[in-house]
Amino acid sequence: MTETVRIDKWLWAARFFKTRSLAADAVEKGKVRVAGERVKPARPVRLGDELLVDNGADSWELRVRGLSEQRGGASVARLLYGETPASVARRAAAAEQRKLYSEPGAAIKGRPSKRERRQLSRVGGDTQQ
Repeated sequence: MTETVRIDKWLWAARFFKTRSLAADAVEKGKVRVAGERVKPARPVRLGDELLVDNGADSWELRVRGLSEQRGGASVARLLYGETPASVARRAAAAEQRKLYSEPGAAIKGRPSKRERRQLSRVGGDTQQ
């Protein structure tokens, strides 16, 4: 293993994003921060770096524990980082909140039918029909 790895490769190998290009796009858009600062996809990641990763569904506060340029299984990916206790608690609270209150349109896949659109309008308070 090397002493540094590109951040987009590391995010892909640690399984935060499905493809390396998605990881690079997230880094470019500022969804990934190292020590609180925006970085570029080619920035090297070192052991001990603190990352803030937001992939749209969840956000993590991490400390880099291992480096890899190759994507492995989930059990291998978990060895590459350690999540802070505050981040674990925040994600658990968000998951509990999603269980208690689901979004009205979450069950609809694709384009809503006429009936589903009317239900959404009633729930959302949309007055236009």
